[in-house]
Amino acid sequence: MTQELTSQWLAEIKALKQQIAELQAEHDAGWQSAEKWRKLYNIEAEQRRTDAQMAQQTIASLKAQIQQIQGIEEARLDDPTVATAIEQEVEQLKSVEELQAKLITVTKERDRLLQALKTEQENHTQTRKSLTTALGDAIDGLTKEKRVKE
Repeated sequence: MTQELTSQWLAEIKALKQQIAELQAEHDAGWQSAEKWRKLYNIEAEQRRTDAQMAQQTIASLKAQIQQIQGIEEARLDDPTVATAIEQEVEQLKSVEELQAKLITVTKERDRLLQALKTEQENHTQTRKSLTTALGDAIDGLTKEKRVKE
């Protein structure tokens, strides 16, 4: 009977040792899995921080470009309400896409205005040439008329 009890105890101890080994393996596997996910989370978080920082830099750059294109310089703007309105409009733009869309719109408007200015300059040059020619013709006509009268 003692031998039987001893065998029983030894079998239970062996079974418990097996359970401990299995639980230890599960614990280690769980720990490794948690560590793997922790590393993946940290990598993803770092990427998000980098993306956010790059987005902020892009936003700042685009705001600077918009201000440059719009000619927002306090020394140049006579009307402080216009400067304030423009600054508020730029500050309302929250995403890179909004800033890019605004920049595209402003660039198109600038190009249109540059084209209008170029056309106006060409028209001015043509008008000046026409007036100079007409003035020359009038002087020539007066000179001929003066000679005929003499």
